[in-house]
This record gives sequence, structure tokens and C-alpha cells, in this order.
Amino acid sequence: MTLVVVGASLAGLRAVESARRTGYRGRIVLVGAEEHLPYDRPPLSKAFLAAGGPRVVEPFHSEEVLRGELGVELMLGAPAESLDTDVREVTVAGTAVRYDALVIATGATARRLPGAHSLRTAEDAFAVRAALDRGARTVVVGAGFIGAEVASAARARGLPVTIVEAAPVPLARAVGETAGAVLAGLHHAAGTDLRLGTEVEAVVAGGVRLAGGEGRLGSGVGGVVAGGEGRFGFEADAVVAGGVRLAGGEGRFGSEVEAVVAGGVRLAGDEARLGTGVGGAVAGGVRLAGSEGQLGSGVGGAVAGGVRLAGGEGRFGSEVEAGVAGGVRLVGGEVLPADLVVAGIGAAPATGWLEGSGVPLHPRDRGVVCDATLAAGPPGVYAAGDVAHVANPLFDGEPMRLEHWTSAAEQGAAAARHALDPASARAVATVPYFWSDWYGHRVQFVGTPHADEVVTTGDVTLYRRGERIVGALTVDRPREIMKYRRRIAARGRWAEALDFAGTA
Repeated sequence: MTLVVVGASLAGLRAVESARRTGYRGRIVLVGAEEHLPYDRPPLSKAFLAAGGPRVVEPFHSEEVLRGELGVELMLGAPAESLDTDVREVTVAGTAVRYDALVIATGATARRLPGAHSLRTAEDAFAVRAALDRGARTVVVGAGFIGAEVASAARARGLPVTIVEAAPVPLARAVGETAGAVLAGLHHAAGTDLRLGTEVEAVVAGGVRLAGGEGRLGSGVGGVVAGGEGRFGFEADAVVAGGVRLAGGEGRFGSEVEAVVAGGVRLAGDEARLGTGVGGAVAGGVRLAGSEGQLGSGVGGAVAGGVRLAGGEGRFGSEVEAGVAGGVRLVGGEVLPADLVVAGIGAAPATGWLEGSGVPLHPRDRGVVCDATLAAGPPGVYAAGDVAHVANPLFDGEPMRLEHWTSAAEQGAAAARHALDPASARAVATVPYFWSDWYGHRVQFVGTPHADEVVTTGDVTLYRRGERIVGALTVDRPREIMKYRRRIAARGRWAEALDFAGTA
């Protein structure tokens, strides 16, 4: 018998461990899209972003433990490509892998905003922390938990940070509007510029911010405009041998480009670096927005009153306040200058490989639709973790797709047990739990925000459905949150929960 686990995630690892713990001695194949061994993701947006945080992402288990002690065949560095449930085969990098039991634990992928960083993988976290360590002015798009944790890391360094959120209240879907308004207060208290009800048009790159705030960042490499507008009319199409090609034109310049750096271009053999200077400088000079003319001298640096050209005076009419690497243009035209833009705008289940397989996918987000036992339709197929919509009998059969560490661990273990012994499968009725660290505060939530009534008392928000408590959110109450979780699991009465909140 062969158990195939697709997804080298927390849920996938717990599936492997659970299979061995239950006494299964057959073949196990673990498939992972990343080259890394399974590692813990929550610290990527928490401790790992801290200035003194860990410098290495450690795996849960070494390769020796996975292969030797757990007896796992590892297929890492290539995602699953397709699933044939009729012949029970998963295709990975062109190789067909047969299964008798299958656990789908492919998780979710971050929704992308062109020009912005995401924060989902170890590589993402390395890039974000490196920018913060350089003192980046930060704009976060999305006021979810990931966005709040990035903002917290920036403020801990004393850096300016703005969060842009389209909704009028942060986290309304995750914790409800009442608690979302409470959490907004944490941002304000920490000095984060929280822009609610604000939409982003695009992330823009490279330019110069002019004194007085009039400067605008354009949509790519352009230059400095005399007269004070500071708009950049040419989008960078590509870095080419000999310079930078601008979208819509030849735009080749005489010096070889060694690298694109924050805010500009570093030329081969030239010590001049434009990482903190003019974003629109190109080999051979500066290209003006809306003009074909190039200036014959290289850029020497930003100076009071304009831009100094190498070997000459060359000043323009508007004062340059600073060179910037880019920014975020809002609907309405305002541009928020930024050296680092992070998009925390949610994640989509990684299920493209399941299209046409017969595994039912949710019409909204294409997550795997499961019953309460985690069964996903075709015989022998189960799903767990971020990828799965699971009917939870503890909450009247409410379908839940949970991107939570605890849920992934619990579901991964159960999915393997049920896949190996379907006759013993039982409904998974657990209380969701997650936590987040903001500006030195611990935010914790248990249950569901879908309620008939929401009541906030101090640092505690409670959620009622019928006559029972179904959810609780606390700020800096770590000893109380698990007591609320036990009450929810026991279908505790609402009145008793209110009494407890009043005396805790």
C-alpha cells in the first residue's frame, strides 16, 4: 500500500507523522513544490522579521529523520501537475506516482500585487527582512494579520509604515467589524498610518521625491522633470545589454548595466551607485518624461536645488528632497513613497493541478470541498489545512477554510488516519484557534466570527449564536483564551461566558 501526501507543509508533515504513529508500515511519498524540507511558516511574519530574530529557517525534521526514522520518500522542488483519480496517480515533474491513499495538503499561495513583495515562503521573508534592515519606508497593502505583523516589525525599528486597506474596518471577515475596530486602535497607538476605505491603483517604481510633497513617482524608469512635477513618463520594459530599454521605444544607452539597484541602475565598472539617489538615471544621463532628449553627462548625485550631473553644474528647477525606490499610487492619484511594498491581500488554495480530476472545488476560491471527515470526493482522497473547505459539525456544519497553524496540524493528522482506514473515519469537530503578535501585543482568536451578537468588554470580544458562545477574541489575555476555547467546544452557554468575562 502507498500513501501519497501532496504538500510538504505542516499539514503534510503531520499526515506523515500520524500515519507512522498509527502503525502504518507501508510506503509514504511526500511531494513538495519548494526545495526546502517542511518548515514552520508562522514565524516568517513574526519572530523572523524582528531585527534580532533568527537568521535561518530551520526545518521541522532533518532529511535523515524524514528518510531514516519516518521512512519517507521525498519528492521536493517540483509541484504536483495533475491527478487522475480513476487510475489513482499523481503526476510530479512528468513522473506518475501511484497511490492507494492520498492526502492533499498543498496549502495556499499568496495573492500577488505586481511590484509588491508577498510573505508566504522563506525566500519572501528573507527579502522583506533585508529591506527592513536597510531602513525601508514601508507600505503594506492589506490590513490582515500578515500586514499587521509586517507593520509591527517596521515600527519596532522606528521606521515609518502605512497600511492601506480597501475595507472600512480591518479584518472584518476574520473577526467581525466590532473586533476589527478594536484592533485598528492598536495600529493608531503604535504610530502606524492606517488608511481605511482606500484602494490601491498600482505599485510604481523609481523616481525622485520633490521637496514640499509635490513629487510623484511614475510607472518606471524615466528621469527628473524640470519645473517641479517629478512625473516619469516611460515605463521600464527591460534591462538590456548596453542599458535600459523603455517601454514603447528603443531607449538603449551606451554603458553596460551591471545591475538594477534600489532606486536606479549601477553601471559596470562605475563606482556610482544610485540605490539611494535618482531612480530615473540611466546609463548615459537622464531621460526626461515626455522627451527623447538625453543629457550627455552621467548623474553625479542629488543636491539641494536639483540634480548635479557628473562633471557639471546641471541643476533643475525643483528642489530634490530625496531619491526613492518607488511607491504605491492610490485611486485618486496620491502616491505613497516607499522603499518596501508588501502585499498582504490574502491567499488562494493551490489547486490548479486538481482541475478536471473529479475532486470537488469550491466555486469561489477553488479550495477542496470536504465533508466533516475530510473526505474529498473520489475514493481514498482526503484534504487538510489551508487548501480545504471542511464542514464543522461543532458550528452547525458551517464550511470553514482555515489558514491556521492549529487547524492544519489537527486536520493533517486526521486526514492520514482516515485515508488509511476509511471505516474508522470520524467527523473532525475542533475549535479554530489562531494568534498574532502586533506591536508587543498578543492577539488571539478562537471559534467563528459568524454570530448573532458580538459584545466587547475591555480586551475581550465574545460572539453569540443562539444561546451559546461560538467565538472569542482577546488582546494580551493568553491565560483566558484557552478557557474560552474549552467553553466553545462544550457548547457553553452565552450567559455563563459573559459572567466569566466580567470576572476574569
